Amino acid sequence: MSEDDTRGNAPDDADLVEVARVYGPFEADLIRNFLDSHGIPSIVRGRTAPFVYPLTVDGLAEFKVLVPAGEAEKARELIAAMPAPDGDPGPPDAA
Repeated sequence: MSEDDTRGNAPDDADLVEVARVYGPFEADLIRNFLDSHGIPSIVRGRTAPFVYPLTVDGLAEFKVLVPAGEAEKARELIAAMPAPDGDPGPPDAA
């Protein structure tokens, strides 16, 4: 995954708001695909070190999911209601 990964019509950078911060490209892709399936365009920004096993050290492997400002509230609600990949609802404080 590159530092900037977009899909569809990329929103203007000035209009973007961060709605999620995760620590791995797979989770970032999962959120981006979920938002896309609900009609919300998004951009993932992040970086990984060129290692076989990405590490979360000093911001490495940290990814930010950004959406247009007008879609931010809806995107956050969708992410909060998003089921965990393994079917586990996650910790009670996840929302």
